[in-house]
Amino acid sequence: MRSDGRWQISGLFCFFFTAFVLQKTEKVDFSWNKLADPKFAFYDHSLLEAVKDGNAEVQDFFRLLALCHTVMPEEKKEGELNYQAQSPDEGALVTAAAKLRTIMVVEMGRKVVYELLAILDFNNVRKRMSVIVRSPEGRLTLYCKGADTIVFERLHPSCNKLKEVTTSHLNEYAGDGLRTLALAYKDLDEDYIEGWKRRHYEATIAMDGREEKLDELYEEIEKDLQLLGVTAVEDKLQDGVPQTIEQLAKADMKIWVLTGDKQETAENIGYSCNMLREEMNDIFIVSANTAEGVKEELQNARRKMCPDSADEPSLVSSRSGLFWLQRTQTLQDEKVDGEYGLIINGHSLAFALDNFPLELLRMASMCQTVICCRVTPLQKAKVVELVKKYKQAVTLAIRGRRQRRQHDQSGQEGMQAVLSSDFSFAQFRYLQRLLLVHGRWSYLRMCKFLRYFFFKNFTYTLTHFWYAFFCGFSAQNVYDEWFITVYNLVYTALPVFSLSIFDQDVNDRWSFQHPQLYTPGQLNMYFSKKAFLRCLMHGSYSSFILFFVPWASMQDTVRDDGKDIADYQSFAILVQTCLMVVVTVQLFLDTHYWTAVNHFFTWGSLAAYFALTFTMCSNGMFLIFTSYFPFLGTGRNSLNQPNVWLTVFLTTLLCALPVVAFRFVSLLLRPTINDKVRYKMHNEPPPAPAPRRPPTRRISTRRSSYAFSHSQGYGDLVTSKKFLLRPLRPRPALFLHPDSAVAQSQPQHYRTITEEPEGSQVS
Repeated sequence: MRSDGRWQISGLFCFFFTAFVLQKTEKVDFSWNKLADPKFAFYDHSLLEAVKDGNAEVQDFFRLLALCHTVMPEEKKEGELNYQAQSPDEGALVTAAAKLRTIMVVEMGRKVVYELLAILDFNNVRKRMSVIVRSPEGRLTLYCKGADTIVFERLHPSCNKLKEVTTSHLNEYAGDGLRTLALAYKDLDEDYIEGWKRRHYEATIAMDGREEKLDELYEEIEKDLQLLGVTAVEDKLQDGVPQTIEQLAKADMKIWVLTGDKQETAENIGYSCNMLREEMNDIFIVSANTAEGVKEELQNARRKMCPDSADEPSLVSSRSGLFWLQRTQTLQDEKVDGEYGLIINGHSLAFALDNFPLELLRMASMCQTVICCRVTPLQKAKVVELVKKYKQAVTLAIRGRRQRRQHDQSGQEGMQAVLSSDFSFAQFRYLQRLLLVHGRWSYLRMCKFLRYFFFKNFTYTLTHFWYAFFCGFSAQNVYDEWFITVYNLVYTALPVFSLSIFDQDVNDRWSFQHPQLYTPGQLNMYFSKKAFLRCLMHGSYSSFILFFVPWASMQDTVRDDGKDIADYQSFAILVQTCLMVVVTVQLFLDTHYWTAVNHFFTWGSLAAYFALTFTMCSNGMFLIFTSYFPFLGTGRNSLNQPNVWLTVFLTTLLCALPVVAFRFVSLLLRPTINDKVRYKMHNEPPPAPAPRRPPTRRISTRRSSYAFSHSQGYGDLVTSKKFLLRPLRPRPALFLHPDSAVAQSQPQHYRTITEEPEGSQVS
């Protein structure tokens, strides 16, 4: 590629995946190519003409795409190929090269066999990959593709003018939201490559420092490159990503973006996701190249947000864990007026994490949006650990908010992340309903379950404490032995079970309408040590009422027939009946959403108690089981007295009245967000349901990054040939004349074959 008016390849390839811009342009006809995918849409006829004219730069451009990759082809059925690539971007580029290179070679009438000598594999530090190939003419060439910033650093000085033109093309592609790769090549000398291959072999078999030695060899040969151009692949946000992030931000969730993309890409993604907004007071960009410069930029930004802030961060020591045995240090939050955003580069982040992490966390905590770009996986882990250590926050790491599409395939790049993750979701937007609706309901139900479970067992157990003063601390039970056996197993198991499954304070529509409902859970308002102490106090008070009110009511009381009613068995029946009614009424007060299952379990459990009590405590058919049911006849003799039922009513009223009064006063004086939304739900029409599939929002006005996965490539696997299950036979697909007898077969994934003389050996 030259800058003297001839073809500028940097602007060509972006049109492969921007067909929507050229909807009225006639598609290029690939019907003559039997291997062409009918779904492949291409519109640039001028590029096709350049291929036919034999333009050298265009040939090298597509030759690089066809050779410099680790794509593994799979033949799904006769004549149909499926490319298995490390990232969908790489697969898309190889697919496109296959179509156009076939056209070029047909026009030129010649076939070529390339020998693969070495693969310089990709990783998240190199951010590029290269291959060394030998053409049939004996030409040794290194083809390299990678992130534009990385490749531009290794170009020959003669490419400076061309680099400026290509940079302007990159800025143009940013407006269309495209991911880019820079392509370059270098001709190699035969004598040099022989020595380099020998040293490369020694490095590959080295037992110590293998990676370091290979990196040195790669750096040595990947320099003084000649720029060929860039590729651009369409990149979209998944459906509903901006809306989801906006809703999560309203729920007071701090969303940080830790990405390997370059700064321009990360910034524009922030705008596209509604994380960065024009109405923000300021957006700080930290990109200094020294530790002192990074610290100065962070401090200046902090002083602008909070002029009265102290120079040193304030740490608050506290204790947590069981019995407060674990000592923790928490970075104190500082109040900031206005909304701010922070964008920090990977090299600046490295200085901050190593030298002054608290200053970084302090400044970032003041911002509503934090974007860390060009970061490595290790830096991502360090940032998460920093937040967990000094903010005592619960963190959720989410990978993947974008999609790449190639012939109805999307999200392939994140497959490895899915396999190694705890949970996976098909769409990022599903996280909104998961957290704001089901997650909040689940947390609320679990907290209610725990509070009610502690209350009913404290009430049930502490009654023995008060009874101990009257039984001489003899460890005698206040309840019937059978009641003790089935209390938690039958009487109170299913009601709380239904509460913890079906209960909801507001429905899903109102939960979507008010994301702020999520914040009480973040503040531990539903369950904490204070909530546990309240349950203990509530249970102690109820147990006190449950014992002394029946005791006072039965003392010096006689039956209708004049007989004394104050005996141990009658007292036990009365106390346990009061207990069952009290815990059932408390369940009624705690349940906000009633279903048929709740009614069945709640009323059924209460009915089961009376049925079993009258059955086991009757003096009829169970007289022979006196040793098993010692309270025979007590149920009928006790529960047929009016003063017993009056005692049950009075006990229930005294236990429930403080709870009702406290909630009434709290609702009037200090209503929570749940109370306010619940009031609106009962007095206003329901909001419109959330759309099942939000309209697609395309990324716009952003600079793209490199179209690579962030994991190690398949270079070692490809060169080892261990994945091949049968002997290799030349099966060309790229660059073959369509009339050739073997043109329908599958291409070799570690080399590109366009001609193989009879009996030749292929490496």
